[in-house]
Amino acid sequence: MVYKRGSNWHLDVTVNGERYREALHTSDRREALALEKKRVAELQQGKGHTAADKDFARASFEDAAKAFIAERIGHVAQRTIQFERERVKPLSEFFGDKTIMKIRADDVRAYQKARRESGLSGKTINMEIGVLRLILKRAKIWHLLADDVKLFPKSPRVVGRVLTAEEKAHLFRVASSKPPWLTAFCAAVIAVSTTCRSVELKGLRWRDVDLFSQTMLVRRSKTEAGHRTIPLNRDAILAFAKLKERSELLEAVDPAHYVFPACERNKIDPTKPQKGWRSAWRSLTKAAGFPGFRFHDLRHQAITEMAEAGASDATIMAVAGHIDRAMMEHYSHVRMAAKRDVLTKLESGLMEIPVTPHATKPGTKKPQ
Repeated sequence: MVYKRGSNWHLDVTVNGERYREALHTSDRREALALEKKRVAELQQGKGHTAADKDFARASFEDAAKAFIAERIGHVAQRTIQFERERVKPLSEFFGDKTIMKIRADDVRAYQKARRESGLSGKTINMEIGVLRLILKRAKIWHLLADDVKLFPKSPRVVGRVLTAEEKAHLFRVASSKPPWLTAFCAAVIAVSTTCRSVELKGLRWRDVDLFSQTMLVRRSKTEAGHRTIPLNRDAILAFAKLKERSELLEAVDPAHYVFPACERNKIDPTKPQKGWRSAWRSLTKAAGFPGFRFHDLRHQAITEMAEAGASDATIMAVAGHIDRAMMEHYSHVRMAAKRDVLTKLESGLMEIPVTPHATKPGTKKPQ
């Protein structure tokens, strides 16, 4: 097919299992369609490798990776480019000056082995191989390796730990005890009160928080289903109020400013989002006696408490956004377990009371 980007037309076709995306360098649609027909015919005749393709394949991996990232700018989201740039770093360190066209399946397997031995998870390595695949497809050589490169199997989903009411109260008492933990404390209160992920909180701007109507709008999320409006309970409102009070002191409460602003070299920059509160969270959970309790576990905590309170699947998904089927089944089991526990507490040994036989009239049979 052909599509228009700006004033020029571009080509996007798949021939013999290979996808080709090229600029057609024309602003005329009729000419673009004619060029598409000609180019598809060339590709079907095996003329798929342009001079640029050959130059790319002859380049070192490091140079090819840089060119690949540069080509992506303007065609994919900035977040995707940043993700791919991070994955390219270890790939470039490993393959370095090796020519792209000389990379073989054995080389890829050696990379996987080295990364696994360094302690990385199969999921992380698979993501890196995914970017490598894109680069080798750009060089038109991935199909030579694909059948001999195997990804690591998916690990079973690990459901985060859920604290008891007493443990939860203790954790938040500790979190509120030190000024350096204020940001992590407020973020945690909001997370456990709204089911929000860390990335969703970091993307919040003050225009997304309405303390008057007691709602917050999640714009930045893992999926489209994650974009949602969430009612705020009293805990979340007080946490936002504390953060706003601090922002007012720093004169950083413009609607476009981030609720959790970046801090670089002890200087607040409200135009950029905070990278995170991992260090503070690790410190305070260790101090509370819950080392290994992840910030993301607060989301599981909130959803589990909703399920235990009897919230329906629809209500949970409306608040929490996207939840895959396996996790919804888990929360359904939690809901059933909560119901069973409540009903168990109603037990009072009624059937253990000795039953007095009914008196019978003379000449009548006893009930069997």
